[in-house]
Order: sequence, then C-alpha cells, then structure tokens
Amino acid sequence: MNVQAYCEAVEAKDLQLKLLAPSIWVRENHSPLVSLMNTNLNLILEPSISKNYQYLIREDILTKLDRISTQLDRQNKILIIRSAWRSFGHQKLLWDSKFTYYQKKHPEKSDVEIKEIISYFIALPTKSMHATGGAVDALIYDKLEDCVMDFGTNKGLEINLSKKCYPYHPDISPEAKKNRALLIGLFEEEDFVCDIKEYWHFDYGNVVWSIEKEKEYAIYGSIT
Repeated sequence: MNVQAYCEAVEAKDLQLKLLAPSIWVRENHSPLVSLMNTNLNLILEPSISKNYQYLIREDILTKLDRISTQLDRQNKILIIRSAWRSFGHQKLLWDSKFTYYQKKHPEKSDVEIKEIISYFIALPTKSMHATGGAVDALIYDKLEDCVMDFGTNKGLEINLSKKCYPYHPDISPEAKKNRALLIGLFEEEDFVCDIKEYWHFDYGNVVWSIEKEKEYAIYGSIT
C-alpha cells in the first residue's frame, strides 16, 4: 500500500472510531489506580509536564507491564513509560503547551491551523483515553546503544507530530519499522491495542480497546 492510500485508510478508520465511541457501553470493573513509582518494575519514567506526576495506571495492567519489561530486560532494553493516567487538568496543560510550542516552531501558520494539527494527535481533555487509566504511552531505551530507540519520528524522547506517526507508515526507515514492530508486538501480546495514529500509545480496557477487540463493553471509564 502506498503512503497516500495508507494515510487515507487510517484517517477513515479514525473518523469511524470517533463516531462509534460515544455509543459504547462502559461496565466499570473498578480496578484501582496504582502508581508505577511504587513498583519494582524496571522502567524509565519520562519526566512529566505535570508537577508531582505519579504515573498512575489501573492495577489490572501491572502484570502486563511487568511481562513486557521482563522481555525487554532479556534484550538489554528498558521500557520507557511516557505517560499513563492523566487528569483533565493535565490533558489541558499538555494541549496548551503543545500549542505554544507549535506557535513558536511554525510562525507562518495561523492559530486555527495549529489547533487543527494539535487536536489531531492530542485529544481534548474530555475525550482522552488517558483519563481512563487504561492508556499507556511508551518507548524503548537500548542499554547497549545508550539511547532511546529510533521509531521514525523521534529524537530521543521528543516526538515530531506528523502522519509518519501512524504506526505502519510506509515511508520510514527499515530500522524504525523494526523498532515499532518490537514495541507494538510486546503490547499486543498483552492484549493492548495500538492507537491507529500514534505508534507509542496503547489502550486496554477502555472504549477504544472494546471497539478494536469487538467486546460488548469497555471495562474502564474515565476517572476524574
């Protein structure tokens, strides 16, 4: 599939997911939020824009992340957790900071154009799956190379938002494709689904997960 056809397919499916999501029933299982900072998992926690961020995740997910981390340990790699549960306030802070960043980076673009770019990759506070505690943003650190692995759109922990962030974009290097396959494969083995537009974002238990897995309902709703 060429680049144009792939991107059009992703965008059509993304629109379909957004239209379907409000109709999905949530049967909350009440798995509590626990902090990844209080576990013995071998993780790198990316510094957060939110002060005193606790990297909270649904307790059900801990064993899944443990197994992923253990597999990477065997390869001299470490799982990087970029973000987990985010409050509405945290999501707004993230959105606003990206807006300011893109204003400076692209002074030739109007505010409307910048908002369109950001909204395409960063959900509005009321729409974010991170509010459910069932979404994880992750990358991988290679201990032998002493760096964050190359996923095609990142320089270290910084990710440039573009259509090349679509998980299976054809126009990225063979190395980036291999690294994405490793990251996505590890999470898919644990029953997560990879976001259709973001290779680093994985969902479990929430509305997006239930749609992709063809479940009758989601088990995680938003936690305010």
